[in-house]
Amino acid sequence: MAHVAVVTGGTRGIGRAICEALKEDGFTVVANYGGNDEKARAFSDETGIPVYKFDVGDHEGTMAACKKIAEEVGPIDVVVNNAGITRDGTLLKMSYEEWDDVMRTNLGGCFNMAKATFEGMKGRKWGRIINIGSINGQAGQYGQVNYAAAKSGIHGFTKALAQEGARYGITVNAIAPGYIDTDMVAAVPENVLEKIVAKIPVGRLGQASEIARGVSFLASEQGAFVTGSTLSINGGQHMY
Repeated sequence: MAHVAVVTGGTRGIGRAICEALKEDGFTVVANYGGNDEKARAFSDETGIPVYKFDVGDHEGTMAACKKIAEEVGPIDVVVNNAGITRDGTLLKMSYEEWDDVMRTNLGGCFNMAKATFEGMKGRKWGRIINIGSINGQAGQYGQVNYAAAKSGIHGFTKALAQEGARYGITVNAIAPGYIDTDMVAAVPENVLEKIVAKIPVGRLGQASEIARGVSFLASEQGAFVTGSTLSINGGQHMY
């Protein structure tokens, strides 16, 4: 029986590429989404991957959704914590709500998904938790104290939980993408984007499929000896 993999924020951008890669690898994939019903339906129609709508920042909602997925699809053995939001602004202009929204979704979502699935993985003696961090969680970024803090927290969360899971066959790793050619990055003004690319040694933006290949390895049997690690996929922009 194929392992069930849940990808949060899985219907667009990096999340979609991860879903498609894991499906190709033979996993039974479920995509979570939080907002756009129309795009989620289109994604499901195009890929054949079922979608479940819930807010990963809502603890009780996430626990209930993961229970439902386990009942309807199968026990969850792989979690990819990809869901994330931005509420950019300098500290002096940032509201507490903008801070809290990002921490709740980006970091709290990792806790909630792990809390909902870790016990089952432990009982089955096999599991993979892969957290999507960010280059900005490693290097920091002006105007992103909330986002950088949440993503940096993900890297620490990964190392700590990896120590709890190792004896039970559960690996916990992170991937820290650099600037990837997604809709979010495409919305950046062209003159700003040129400056960003100029700082990337390989001279281009990354592709979502390149992040997905990293997830594929960490989710596979070949990645069983890798845990507590952060894989930087950023074209050499930040060597950490």
